[in-house]
This record gives sequence, C-alpha cells and structure tokens, in this order.
Amino acid sequence: MDLHLQKYPRLLLGYESSAVTTPSTPKKQVRGTTGINLAQGPPSYESVKTFPKDDSKTCKTMLFSPDGRYFVWVNGVSIKIVLCESWKIVAEIARPKVCAIQFSTQSTYLATWEPSFVTQTSPQGTQNLHIWKSENGELVHSFVQKKQINWEPQWSSDEKLCGLSSGGNVLLYEDNNFDRYVHKISVAKVAKFSIAPGTAPYHIICYMPGKPGQPSFGRLFRYPKFEIGESLANKSFFQADRVDIYWHQRGTNALLMTSTEVDKSGASYYGKQSLHYLNTKGDTAMVMLSKEGPIHAVEWSPKNTEFCVVYGFMPAKATLFNIKCEAVFEFGTLHRNSVYYNPHGNILLLGGFGNLRGGIELWDIANRKLIAKTDAPDTTLLQWSPDGEHFVTATTAPRLRMGNGFKIWHYTGSLVYQRPWNNQEELWEVLWQNFPSSTFPQKPISYKAVDGIVSSSSQSQASKEAYRPPSARGQTITFKLHDDIEPPSRPNAESNPSKAALKMKKNREAKKAKKELESGNSAVNGQVASTTAIKTELTDDPEKNKKIKKVRSKLEQISKLKEQLKAGKQLEINQLDKIKKEDELLKELEELTL
Repeated sequence: MDLHLQKYPRLLLGYESSAVTTPSTPKKQVRGTTGINLAQGPPSYESVKTFPKDDSKTCKTMLFSPDGRYFVWVNGVSIKIVLCESWKIVAEIARPKVCAIQFSTQSTYLATWEPSFVTQTSPQGTQNLHIWKSENGELVHSFVQKKQINWEPQWSSDEKLCGLSSGGNVLLYEDNNFDRYVHKISVAKVAKFSIAPGTAPYHIICYMPGKPGQPSFGRLFRYPKFEIGESLANKSFFQADRVDIYWHQRGTNALLMTSTEVDKSGASYYGKQSLHYLNTKGDTAMVMLSKEGPIHAVEWSPKNTEFCVVYGFMPAKATLFNIKCEAVFEFGTLHRNSVYYNPHGNILLLGGFGNLRGGIELWDIANRKLIAKTDAPDTTLLQWSPDGEHFVTATTAPRLRMGNGFKIWHYTGSLVYQRPWNNQEELWEVLWQNFPSSTFPQKPISYKAVDGIVSSSSQSQASKEAYRPPSARGQTITFKLHDDIEPPSRPNAESNPSKAALKMKKNREAKKAKKELESGNSAVNGQVASTTAIKTELTDDPEKNKKIKKVRSKLEQISKLKEQLKAGKQLEINQLDKIKKEDELLKELEELTL
C-alpha cells in the first residue's frame, strides 16, 4: 500500500518513546511514564526509528521549535536538542533542575527556567534563566528570574528585539546582545507585557495594575516611545486580577481579556471577565457580548479578518466578530467552552470539554456552514495538525489518570486512529510537529465523511434522557429539554451595529471634528466671534423664553469649550460632539427670536 508519507504530518506523543517523519510530514510526539515517543501522522502512525529513544519516566517537558526545525525535551538529568531533519541530537546540556523551556520566534535560541536559590555567594538568588543557541547548546547569557509566572523572554518576529520582565519593569535588548538592555519600560509597574508579531516598527502592550480605588491600564506603545503620553492606545478597567493578551497575527490589532478571580455579585463561580479591543491606530472599544456570564475562550482567525468568542452561562454562545468588533455570525447556544481555528483559518472547531461532555462542532467558516459533529468525552488536550485536516484529542494525567490515551480525527468528524494507555501507564502530553505556515496548502472543504474506525473506548455512555424526580415519573412532560438552545444565525450588522462598533464610529467622528475645528474649518468660520456676544431679545411667550434661555446656555458652554480646545486642552468625546452642534443651536436660536 502506498502511504504517501510525505503528504502527512507527524505527531509527537507525550510518553517518552520516539517517532518522527520527514520535514514535509508533521509528526506527533508523546510524553508520559513510558518515555517519549515520536510517530508518523496519518495514515502510517508508525514510530520513527531514527529518533533517539528515551525511556525516562521523569520527562518534565518537551517542545518543538516554531518552525519545526528543532525538538527539545528535559528528562530530569539533561536537556536534549534534536535536529528534526535527521533526528540527531545536536546538543545535550546537563541541567537537571530545568522545568520550563521556550524557543525564540525563529528557533535560533532556547530559553530554559529552573528554580533560583539564595546562597552566600548569590544573596539575590542564583542565575536560573539561561539562553542557549539551539544549533549547538552554547550558553549565550544567564539571568536571575525568581518567579516562574511570565518568566519567558519575548522576541519580535525577526528576533531583532527581545523583552524580559524584571521587578515590575520590562527590559528590552536589541540584536540579542544581552550584556546590557537598550530600553526600559518603567513609567508604571508592568505586571505583564506582550510584543506584537511582525517586524519594525515594533509594538508592545503593557498591563499596568492600578492602586486600590484607581483603574488598571492596558497601554499599547510603539518602540521605543514608552512615556505614558506617548502610548498609541489606552484601555482602562477596574476589575482585573489577570489580563490575557491576544494579538492579531499581523500585530496591528489586539484583544485584552480582563478577569477577576471572584465575581463579587456572586453570579459566577468563574469570576468575572470582560473583553477589550485596541489597535495601533489608537482605536479602542469594549467588545459587547449579548449573553451574561463568563468568557470561556477567545481566538483570532489566522486569516486576520475576524475573531471568535465563546461566552455566557451554559448553554454558552459562540459569536464571530469582524475587525470592527461587529457580530457577523452567531453559532447559536450549546454546551461548549473552547474554540480552535485550524492553521489555514478555513475551519473552526467549537468544543465543550472539562466538566462538559466533549461535544465537538466543525464549521466551514467561509460558508458559515456546519461540516460535522462528533463527541470526544474526557478530552483534556486538543491540537490541530499543521496540515489543517486532522486534529488530535487526548485524555492526559494528572487531570485524569484513568482512561489515558489519544485519538486522531479528520475534520469531517471521522475517527481515524486511537491509541489507548493501560491503567498502569500515564499519558502527559501530545504534540504535533510545527511547520512554516506555507508548507501545507489549503484544500477545498469536503462535507463527505472519510472512512474511519469505531472507538474502542469501554467507557459507559451517559443516558440521553432528561432526569426526572420520582414524583414526576410516569407523567406527561410539559417542557422541552432544549428550550434554552438557540440555532445559528447571521446578525444584521448594518441595521443593528454593536455598541463597540458605535463607540469606534463615534471616536472617528470626534477626531474628525477636532481636526476640522483646529484647522479653522468650522461652519461658523469666524462669523460669530463668541456665542456669548449674540444678543437675543426675549419674547412675550413664556414657553419660548424658556427655550431661548436653554439654547443660550448651551451656546455659552460651547464657547467655553472652544476656548479650552484652543488652549490645548484635550476634550472628551461628548464635549467635542457638543461643539459640533453649534450651528444647529444658532439656527434654532434665530428661529425662536423671529
């Protein structure tokens, strides 16, 4: 049988045995109590014989580089770096305490983290963050980074810029010269930062927590201008114990999801979340969600034209938004909490995992059409293959210690392979090998299910009948089980724009109005030196006099606002809108005094 191996990706499984394929075939790596194993992707699934087998039961972590050129794992004794082209070990570094690893964006460097210890010779702590050359394991530089949270160095897409968190500041290095930083963001305490994808000009978002009673800020800067007044966009929020940053792949748009650990209203066990939008043009908005409850998942499309949000109390809604934060498609309400785009962005997977039953929906995004539905109960891990056609689901420890194993699916909902673990073994992680985005071309979507296999899972299926208390059994049911489930729909964005879209439109109009006023292109254009100089006689009609006084009062306010604007004061949007109504008020005043 001709397997056409060069057309299929490889999968790296999280138990420590080995299997990998050629650079044109994604492989899967598995890590667990049996070691690390590298295997071919569909349709072979055979182990890669040339991969250096490691049967260690203490493999702490593993990772493919972003372009899939290198693979690294840590086994409690050393760090091993493999060149995926040949699966030969190119470096072995004796660092037994390393427990976290991270590649640079172009796979040139490998960063590792291990616990830091205070000693007599190192009262500030031992150097525990190390940067190595991926090609040979040569040490480049070492730092003290005590906290494991947000420990990772961040590189720009071209690796010309690298940032590192340090004591509430961000240190920025150029050209990977780590002997001294060239810029430091220290205008306020920075709890988290993120460098945008893309090359120069570089953009960085900083989350700056507020003091008690004061707002926190998400600020977007253009490198190297980091003063507060130089930020391109700012978003303030009061309720935020944590902020997650989601960059559009082109690095021009971003979403900030703010979260509190506890919802003080008591409405949600998951705390409270909100979603904010900002871009490098200075536009900001809050993404308006149409259902109360937590935000479960957010993801940008690889096509860079939209993003999907899963939110709300169960059954949750899933909504597709365009780049203007307008809702363009509703996937309806179901029991779901996850969203995954395939690498090409033409297929969207919505799932319900964790405490949900593992339902999966696969959508043709271009045609807004459901491709297939399937179920993957007890899934703790899901990842798309680089080919954009297959995905893997796995049940892993320590989240679930029983029924460990993984399954490979086709996007039409067919199960094409499964590998169960016995009860004495644990599966910890499964990884697909990475590839450059252009490696696998996008193929037309088929709605016909491919040939698959029947799951051999012995887990009992839950009853699909609704629970009824003993007192209600044997009686006629007067309610529908799925009354709260809404079907997919396409909202009319033009006739019913979101509040976020309206706010962004208002911001644009306000900027335009301000520009016109500053350039002297106001409709009044100097004809009226001051609205307070307008002499209007009161009439014999008391009601008309009240209206005249009200209009004069508004015109006097506008006059003061215009003076403030000339003096260089930055006005609020509603104040600029008020100035724009001057002509209208002058006309109204003229009509009242006739």
